[in-house]
Amino acid sequence: MTTLSFAKLHGTANDFIYVDAREGFPGDPAALAPRLCDRRRGVGADGLILVLPPSNGDAHCRMVIYNADGSRAEMCGNGIRGLAKFVHDRGFLRASPLRVETDAGVKTVHTEVANGRVVRVTVDMGLPVWEGRAIPVASDGEVIERPLEVAGQTYRVTCVSMGNPHCVVFVDDVAALPLAVLGPRFEHHPFFPRRVNTEFVRVAGRERLVMRVWERGAGETMACGTGACAVAVAAARTGRAARHVVVVLPGGELEIDWRDDDRVLMTGDAVDVFEGRIEV
Repeated sequence: MTTLSFAKLHGTANDFIYVDAREGFPGDPAALAPRLCDRRRGVGADGLILVLPPSNGDAHCRMVIYNADGSRAEMCGNGIRGLAKFVHDRGFLRASPLRVETDAGVKTVHTEVANGRVVRVTVDMGLPVWEGRAIPVASDGEVIERPLEVAGQTYRVTCVSMGNPHCVVFVDDVAALPLAVLGPRFEHHPFFPRRVNTEFVRVAGRERLVMRVWERGAGETMACGTGACAVAVAAARTGRAARHVVVVLPGGELEIDWRDDDRVLMTGDAVDVFEGRIEV
């Protein structure tokens, strides 16, 4: 048995286990993630995030994410904010801005520090990807308000990648949705060859959106950073909202700014929960 040191942090109540793995990690993280993320038998989290050395000189560190079921995620908006706090507050890396290599490319992260600790983080999430095969979905061209039959009902979906695939559905009432039933049907629909994160959204105003999310490999979570970005650009693209919005999630609020240069900025909290050690 090996003792693994970790920290648990959350961004908008989307919680992750962080491990400094720059000098190695004991065992297979994909196999270990379900055990660590188990909320009854493990630490409890939506995912496991490893901090690794970068593979090239364009970044300060590398972030690798495993969902609670052990599957690999390309990018996580809430997770990368927590990573910025994890490495800064513990003195591992204090670059500003911090450049983080992910499976969706290098992301630039700006931190707001108070009393020597990170309290708020802005992430340049890059450009939205609308081309179907690049998202990916099983269709060429853009998928904007396209009818899709799921569980015997037709939904109008807008699909976009913000580093990982998202399907955005606008509804009148997000609270009443049977998300535990609908979420898996969307996630495993044949239209999405690599599964999909699905966001159900109510427009509360030109600058305010309310959403719930079903994340592939994790189920319903309290928040999803890339999902909030997907919702914001989809709402703006379909004329429902402005390009600068507040997205309200069960775990809190995120500020999303889709700039005129097409880059998407996300700003939100990063919160320490606890540190610990566990035998693996």
